[in-house]
Amino acid sequence: MSSLSKSLQEKHGVTKWQLTVTTIYCDAVDDDVALIVDKNLNIRCTGYPRYVTNLAKEKARILEQKSRRLGRNLKCEGPQDFRVIAYRDKLIAEEKAYNP
Repeated sequence: MSSLSKSLQEKHGVTKWQLTVTTIYCDAVDDDVALIVDKNLNIRCTGYPRYVTNLAKEKARILEQKSRRLGRNLKCEGPQDFRVIAYRDKLIAEEKAYNP
């Protein structure tokens, strides 16, 4: 468990649910990705391994083509991406609202 997750867990407690997943459109990579959050508020994005840690030549080529077509640089911003953090923060707020 990361130190960030530990501090979140200490501050907000463990959730009453085990796992939640949502799919979002990530304009950083021009693709749909899944955000997965566990009961300890650890969060991961399925786009990170696909576009950073395990970036295959074919995916890199497709990302470059999309970048040219869209006229902007496409790059995964990793686990600290504002979309990932916003989703986790939304879950924390919902948990507080339903379980004060």
